[in-house]
Formats: sequence, structure tokens, C-alpha cells
Amino acid sequence: MKKKIFSILLTSILAVTVLAGCGNSADTSTEKSVTITNVSYDPTRELYSAYNKLFAEHWKGQTGQDVEVIQSHGGSGKQALEVANGNEADVVTLALEYDVKAIQDAGLIEDGWINEFDKDSSPYTSTIVFLVRKGNPQNIKDWGDLVKDGVGVITPNPKTSGGARWNYLAAWAYADKLYNGDETQIEAFIKKLYENVLVLDSGARGATTSFVENNQGDVLIAWENEAFLSVQENPDEYEIVTPSISILAQPSVAVVDDVVDQRGTRNVATEYLSYLYSDEAQRIAGDNFYRPSNPDILNEYADTFDLNINLVTIQDFGGWDEVQKKHFDDGGVFDRIYEKTDK
Repeated sequence: MKKKIFSILLTSILAVTVLAGCGNSADTSTEKSVTITNVSYDPTRELYSAYNKLFAEHWKGQTGQDVEVIQSHGGSGKQALEVANGNEADVVTLALEYDVKAIQDAGLIEDGWINEFDKDSSPYTSTIVFLVRKGNPQNIKDWGDLVKDGVGVITPNPKTSGGARWNYLAAWAYADKLYNGDETQIEAFIKKLYENVLVLDSGARGATTSFVENNQGDVLIAWENEAFLSVQENPDEYEIVTPSISILAQPSVAVVDDVVDQRGTRNVATEYLSYLYSDEAQRIAGDNFYRPSNPDILNEYADTFDLNINLVTIQDFGGWDEVQKKHFDDGGVFDRIYEKTDK
């Protein structure tokens, strides 16, 4: 009898110890509601505003649980740094793979995240285009026109903005073809382009504000979706120019493993990203001028997007690790070519 009582007491003590050790990692699936945070980059506000409503309906129907998604937006590189430094995010939906890797390097995201979801965990893509004022008074047709004297260029800072890094690489791809790989001439071209930049905002949405609301510059180097939104809102004031060569921009998504395991939100966070690949969500991406990763649904938007544009990829540059080291790390090519001048 004494052994039985001791066994029961020992079992109870162990159970209490296990529960105490779990802390905040208890599963939230049995609660009536759950909240997750999506830390994203600048131009996805409209996309996720629409998607969050769709996902809430999906999750409620699947589990009976209400879900609230808190949004955070800013320059992608800056957002990644803040998450790495402790700004809690259940999921990140950032402008490029390298920014997610920075969070992985901080120990918050497990290895192999890029294979967790389809298409290298990139549920939608975009590219880089030019937004010009109606009538295109500077007759801007291609990257070469952006280095002409007197042309005011607006683009964000590649040290803080993922979109700006795509912009820079698209321009580099054009110059690389123009000068047959001669890096001295390529760097001179990029240097001249940035000499024409009037303001270097920290993020893509800030750059759009400088061009659209503050009426600065002749051309905005922009995410395709951002340019379409500006034309949609002001069809009589702006138009889009597609350059002869651009880049396949692949925004990346990932579950922040350390956070979801602490908060008990892994199931809802994983489904939040997985459902981005559903037909309904893919059409929301298309409606917000992102290119759906599902090729069949992308073809439904053939009248919107130029599907024949010549696109290089990040692999043409050797991948993001090589690109970051060569171009955007302190002392890299961008630091060498960019000289801050009074505009």
C-alpha cells in the first residue's frame, strides 16, 4: 500500500515538473482564440490585409478557433535584424532568402526552412519595373536611361531594404550584359545610377511615398506590385515601364521555430504559411499584383503581367551568400560606389 501511494505521489510530482518546464510552450489549440504575429516587408500591407481575413475564415472552419494576425512592416533587412534581436514573430514573410537566413543564423529558425514549403518557401514572386509620370516626360525606356544627366531616380537603400537589393541586382544584370562582364565598366554604370538617386529611403514603401506623395524624381525603381498599386490608385498620373531585363524577385516565408515553440503556436503558424499556396490565396496574391507561384493561376493574370520579360535569377549571381558578401556587406561594392552628395 505504501509503495502504491509513493508511486502515485511520484507520478504527480513528475507531471507537475513537466508542466512547469513547459512554460509558455503549452499548445494553444484548445483555446477559443489565438494571436500570431507576421513580420513582413514594406509593400505587403494590402496583400496580407486581404489574406488575413481569408485565413481567419479557413482556420475557424478547420478548428473552430478564432485567429488574429498582427502585422509588422518595414524595410526587409531592418525587419530581419529586429526579429533576430528579439522582436517576436511567429512567422516572417520577407523580401528575400538572405533576410530569413539572418534570423536562422541568430538561432531562431531551424535549418532546412527553405524546403518546408513549396517553391523554395516562396509562395509568390515579383520583379522590378519602373514607375514614371504619365506621358513619360523623360522618355525612360530602359536602365540606360536612368544614368543620363538630369534624370532623378528614387530607390530605397540596399543596406536596409530587400527590394532595393533586387533593384540593384536588376540594374547590375543589365550593365553586365551591356559591358560583357567588364566589372570596371559595370561598377561605373551603377555608380552613375546612384549619383542620380535623389533620396535613399529605408524601405520600398518609403521610396514610393517620396515619388508619389512628395513628387520627387522622374522614375521610381519599384517592385512590380508596388508600381501597379500606384497606377491603380492614380491612373491619370503614372504609368509602368518594363525594362529589357529584370530579375525574378522571390520573397521568402518561414516559421520562427524558437517563438512558436515557446508560444505554442506552431500549428497555426505553419498553416498560415501553407495556406498561402491554396488557390484562393494565390488569387489574392494575383489581385494584389504579386505573381502567383502556381503556374496555372499565374496564367489567369497573363493580361496583367508581362510573362515574357527577360528575368535573371539570384543563382545567376552565385546565390545570396555570395551576393551579400560581394555587394552589400560593409566595404562591399555598394559602399565603394555610393557617395552621398547634397542633392
